[in-house]
Amino acid sequence: MVAEMIHTASLVHDDIIDESLFRRGNPSVFSVWGQSKGAFTGDYILGAASVSLAKLRHNRVMRIMSQILEDLVQGEFMQLGTKSNEDERFNHYIEKSYRKTASLLANSCQAVAVLSGTTESKIKMAFEYGKNLGISFQLIDDSLDYLSSEKEMGKPTGADLKLGLATAPVLFAAHEFPRLNTLIMRRFSRDGDAEEALHLVRKSSGLEQTRDLANRYGQEAMKVIHNLKESEASQSLIQLVENQLIRTS
Repeated sequence: MVAEMIHTASLVHDDIIDESLFRRGNPSVFSVWGQSKGAFTGDYILGAASVSLAKLRHNRVMRIMSQILEDLVQGEFMQLGTKSNEDERFNHYIEKSYRKTASLLANSCQAVAVLSGTTESKIKMAFEYGKNLGISFQLIDDSLDYLSSEKEMGKPTGADLKLGLATAPVLFAAHEFPRLNTLIMRRFSRDGDAEEALHLVRKSSGLEQTRDLANRYGQEAMKVIHNLKESEASQSLIQLVENQLIRTS
């Protein structure tokens, strides 16, 4: 429940930062209540999550879950910048994706493992499963921004480009179309930049490469589970990875 509350609060705050009117096809808290009430709503959910976490009276779990909040904020700051060095850009993107998305899954899985009283090796495995699942999820999400319709995603196609964000598909595409590096550095800020980038990404192998990388992270997540004793629970964890790799929204 605490993990879901942190996630929900982060989405409320994200919609304020991005000025998003919709969240998965429904009106966002920001669009209904405005910036101030939206921010207070997200803050309240985080406060309630903190109270629930404190009630566990488990210092290690509190430290683990608190790391998620630190990572979320650091990820937002990372998203505000663009690396001028093309070779550093992709590592920056993966690190940002870990902090904004995968940290929640990785540390939540780790916290649950700690609470279960299992061994340190399995606690580490839980973290690795969540990390790889989270990065894979974000890669799929970023590819869908170029593929799915507004009706499927609940937001306009190419929304990330309009926000100035260079995600995996455009970073891969830039190797084939160097013109994209100019657009990336100015964060697609000029008229026609987002449309041009969307066209070039769809002409390139960027989407295919993004899917391939998502599959590799997904395989790493499943490899962790294959090291555990087979059970209904372990099969569900594998199915979770498989389902997110084929999702269309």
